[in-house]
Amino acid sequence: MSPLRRLAVFAAAHDGTDPALRGAAYDVGAELARRGIGLVYGAGGAGLMGALSQGALDAGGEVIGVIPEEMIQREWGRHDLTQLRVVRTMHERKAMMAELADAFLAIPGGLGTLEEIVEVWSWNYLGMLDEPVGFLNIGGFWDPFLSTVRGMAEAGFVQRSAVSRLVVAPDLDQALAGLESLAG
Repeated sequence: MSPLRRLAVFAAAHDGTDPALRGAAYDVGAELARRGIGLVYGAGGAGLMGALSQGALDAGGEVIGVIPEEMIQREWGRHDLTQLRVVRTMHERKAMMAELADAFLAIPGGLGTLEEIVEVWSWNYLGMLDEPVGFLNIGGFWDPFLSTVRGMAEAGFVQRSAVSRLVVAPDLDQALAGLESLAG
């Protein structure tokens, strides 16, 4: 049995330019459900977030969405989830997701995805969070960012141990194996 009860996944609210990423996001959600791992995510219904959550729902999985009130008012959230948690701010959203999840994974996305995964990685780096952090590096999507992070470590601004503790994997099987090995 996996030590991961729930996985927080950060993903894009848009489809991006590569249509294969939408299918990959759907498959991630479906596979999490098949493995009995609940999905915690930002409650969005569009883009890769929508595909991710739909995959988990279609496979009968638990899907918990956490979304700020303002985004609900803009009608950006899904209402057909296992649970929908509405919070006041983005800060509360991330804190609640951290409370609910046993690990964190970023799939391709933009600024919001990057900001969210870097914040939880920062919390982990500072010892404020024990849960492991990873990047699903589909088609090398995260390579430019990871190269920058390695450069920061080489320049002495990030401890090499923090970089080496990141789980970086080209597929979900390897990502989950890495996260599970670090989950406590």
